[in-house]
Amino acid sequence: MSENYQPPFIMNEEITNLIVEIGEYVGTITTYDAMRPNPILRRENRIKTIHSSLAIEQNTLTLEQVTDVVIWEADIRIATGYS
Repeated sequence: MSENYQPPFIMNEEITNLIVEIGEYVGTITTYDAMRPNPILRRENRIKTIHSSLAIEQNTLTLEQVTDVVIWEADIRIATGYS
């Protein structure tokens, strides 16, 4: 671009405030997108929590067995229409 370029507007306080507002919205959207829940991570954490709770109660189920139970439970919910 030429150094002598003149934009088709005059920069003023209103335009500056709109630019700042747009920047805030972009930041909010970016933050929201980064915080979007990850269902796989949530399921894995739920399984680990259940496994740890069972271990405290002296239950000998392995992590794989707990995973199987959680997946089976989800399949039953889907098959019966419960959420």
